[in-house]
Amino acid sequence: MKAICTLCLLCTIVAVSSFTPTNDTAKDKQLIAAMLDSFNVAAGKANYQAYFNFYTSDAIFIGTDATERWDKQQFMVWAKPYFNRGKAWNFKALERHIYLNAKGDFGWFDELLQTQMKICRGSGVVIKQGNTWKVQQYVLSMTIPNSKVDSIVRIKAPIEDALMLQLAK
Repeated sequence: MKAICTLCLLCTIVAVSSFTPTNDTAKDKQLIAAMLDSFNVAAGKANYQAYFNFYTSDAIFIGTDATERWDKQQFMVWAKPYFNRGKAWNFKALERHIYLNAKGDFGWFDELLQTQMKICRGSGVVIKQGNTWKVQQYVLSMTIPNSKVDSIVRIKAPIEDALMLQLAK
């Protein structure tokens, strides 16, 4: 009887441990947050190589302008003159939310950023490559207070009406 109880206890321990996630969500969220902070510091210091090393080779960057959707190589070409001047952009996270899939190898985030454009929103997708988290997609958006949307739409309407016509063709 004692052997059966011991066997049952062993089976329970094995069964429970097999359902325990192997990833440490809190640690990975800390690693992602640290990576995103370092990512922003690299841009603030105009460290071109360090900044772009945070991206995967197939990364996509989506900027604030409707025409800004670039793969990593296109973004590197666009950004190079800013980094060469010794001043790219300087973003600091004010608030950040990080989420991970159940497997712990894929995540997404959204954040409010203090920038030269005042508050912006960054969001993106991160993937784990080995033990390193990298940005696979980054989206930068300007925030607009709801009370100011109508006046902003009037300002951007001529430019974006023309772009919508072009894109519809």
